[in-house]
Amino acid sequence: MDNLTVQPMPASAETALPAALSEPIHRAGNQAWLALRFGDDRGTTRLLERAHYGPLRVQKALYPEHPSICHAIIVHPPGGVVGGDQLTVKASVGPGAHAFLTTPGAAKWYQANGKLSQQQVRLQVADSATMEWLPQETIFFDRAEVALEHQVELQGEARYIGGEILCFGRTASGETFNSGRISQQTSIRRDGKLLWFEQGTLSGASPAMHNRLGLAGCTVCATLVAAGKPFSPGFVQQLRELSNQLAGDRASVGVTQVKSVLVLRHLGHSSELARQWMMQTWQLVRPQMLGHEALIPRIWNT
Repeated sequence: MDNLTVQPMPASAETALPAALSEPIHRAGNQAWLALRFGDDRGTTRLLERAHYGPLRVQKALYPEHPSICHAIIVHPPGGVVGGDQLTVKASVGPGAHAFLTTPGAAKWYQANGKLSQQQVRLQVADSATMEWLPQETIFFDRAEVALEHQVELQGEARYIGGEILCFGRTASGETFNSGRISQQTSIRRDGKLLWFEQGTLSGASPAMHNRLGLAGCTVCATLVAAGKPFSPGFVQQLRELSNQLAGDRASVGVTQVKSVLVLRHLGHSSELARQWMMQTWQLVRPQMLGHEALIPRIWNT
């Protein structure tokens, strides 16, 4: 990406307005926010609070695995984001609780029409709690102008697994990302100390779309991040071998551990291959980190 910098470093109140979102927004486009709070209730993780404004919400809490793990599907009814739209998601998980957040389908970011689209995600995970953030893929259409920001705040022994698949254009339909601009910033902190930070900006048809320090001509990139206790060198090597086996000569992959943060990367041309890679690597990481088998959510197969 252009100007890429990667710096790893040593209830239910349906109408309550979160303080951080109470200030009026004077920008064109649709504004939507969603605030969720999960807590432990004698071994069951419950969705204790949910508040929303605009077309962004979750339906009922789901328990396809175990009462201790609450699944919530974030729904954006319009099905796509146009120029000027702003989405904000805030979710907190209380001590001992475990929340799993995903989406029912791909997020589509359409052409800008001269206006910037934005998404902000704020996740807070208390001591001994767990958050998994695994939305389905994101598709950037040609001429999209998008700013993405993702912040994770961990406390004590909190654990976090997050993943994303970014698709630049819909190549299966012959559509490419030739113009537009995508900026992204991700940070993970534990007890206020920065563990991981990266940011980048990619412009359509720029050299970064093709050079080896950018997308290297690829149209799909995927990342899986796990923040918790360090994994053993043997397990990291196992992940590398699996990634290489899945990718073959169809994609470039990498696995890196920086202290307590594990980062897996995939760079290729197929969103289906990236999904397969994401699911299978997550199925290895999750049991090692959380002690729970990684069962594929039904919504991912619809």
